[in-house]
Amino acid sequence: MAIKPFKNEKLSDFSKPETRRKQVTALEILEANLSKEYPNIIGGEKVYSNEKFESINPSNPQQIMGVFQKGTAQDANKAMDIAVAKFEEWKFVPAKKRADYLFRAAKIMRKRRFELNATMILEVGKTWIEADADTAEAIDFLEFYAREMLRYASKQPVIQYKGEKNELVYIPLGVGVVIPPWNFPLAILTGMTSAAFVAGNTVILKPSSDSPLIAYKLMEIIEEVGLPAGIVNFVAGPGRAVGDTLVTHPKTRFIAFTGSKEVGIHINVEAARVQPGQIWLKRVVAEMGGKDSIIVDDGVDLDEAAAGIIVSAFGYQGQKCSACSRAIVHEKVYDRLLELLVYKANSLTVGPAKDPQNFMGPVINKSSLEKMLEYIQTGINEGGKLAAGGVRAQGEGFFLRPTIIADVDPKGTIAQEEIFGPVLAVIKAKDFDHALEIANNTEYGLTGAVYSKNRKRLEKAKELFHVGNLYLNRKCTGAMVGVHPFGGFNMSGTDSKAGGRDY
Repeated sequence: MAIKPFKNEKLSDFSKPETRRKQVTALEILEANLSKEYPNIIGGEKVYSNEKFESINPSNPQQIMGVFQKGTAQDANKAMDIAVAKFEEWKFVPAKKRADYLFRAAKIMRKRRFELNATMILEVGKTWIEADADTAEAIDFLEFYAREMLRYASKQPVIQYKGEKNELVYIPLGVGVVIPPWNFPLAILTGMTSAAFVAGNTVILKPSSDSPLIAYKLMEIIEEVGLPAGIVNFVAGPGRAVGDTLVTHPKTRFIAFTGSKEVGIHINVEAARVQPGQIWLKRVVAEMGGKDSIIVDDGVDLDEAAAGIIVSAFGYQGQKCSACSRAIVHEKVYDRLLELLVYKANSLTVGPAKDPQNFMGPVINKSSLEKMLEYIQTGINEGGKLAAGGVRAQGEGFFLRPTIIADVDPKGTIAQEEIFGPVLAVIKAKDFDHALEIANNTEYGLTGAVYSKNRKRLEKAKELFHVGNLYLNRKCTGAMVGVHPFGGFNMSGTDSKAGGRDY
């Protein structure tokens, strides 16, 4: 049967009563089954540790999502031994058969969609719409990478030289260590893991300690599709004991990481050291965040620009590496746009993510919330004006009001450092060229957007705005698999373009 061309998964329409009922039911079922203990999975074997850790609901920290194992260096080494052995079998499995596992996993995700949504709503505080988009993106990764594997496995174009028969064949690398983030805990996790094993590699997956339950759900799906044991191994636990052991292991062939700049640099440095017995240079695929800007030129529809900034800055509480954390505004429209931003931010609802009336849920954990409040105070201390928010919202969870700080110095701390929360710095620019200069003044280069009606200025932005994903006259979040291949420059990572033809 012919495989249809790739098409992005449709989002659920929660305005339909039946769809809403399905999501409510899934939340109720999940809440009735919380606090269970989950093992690590190594070579298909369920492994329990002496030490445990809990995953909690950031909307309600008293609610324990599950109890997980604090994996050890010994567990990591055992997983490596199994992954190395399994690679010798898996690398010879035909590409079509490997791709079929992804197609089947996508079907199961569709069936379990509301359960997966519910897990993210409770475990990481994603609102209904954000959680559903995450699940849809995970399905997209499976569908896209399955087709990509078939493309890579087909006959590759090489010039034929007289008297020779020349071939170019892509071959698997070996054991990959996958270290995903908590903010897209199903989509990025699924994309990184499936890309690795569909290409004939074996995987050791170290989930984020803030989102191990949704990672375990992926392991259930992998088991359900019948992927042989040991192709993907699940080892939760501390970064130092598990992560560093795997990153420095001489048998590790590549590392796929998404997370903070600091951890990404650490992984890159450690992976570059050739260990005794290591006979290759490890590859690192790293996506490390951003300090993303939206430029607003004069002469644009300010309501439209303000709406794009608000969604980009405060969608999923600003906890996206693509989130707008800097609005750089032409001085002619600065005051009016700031008024609109403040009005819209103050009207946003904040509260438990399971209530679909809330636009914003909690930030991921207590330490993140405390760090955000420190950044807000720093922004004010350095001359910024608090225009909206800046305080915790009511409730037991880790809630922060959407915060806007105006008149921020382009070189100030909150204009330069990634906050990873609902804090927007608004910066005044003298003109469009000045706005571009400010946009390029950080060490990052992930996403950006420009609102302008001037074609020449938009063309100039295309040439000079140094980011991996640039959007014109729209928000800077919401990259879609295959449509907007995603990855950035400089300290934003290796620009490996997840959801693109290079990945």
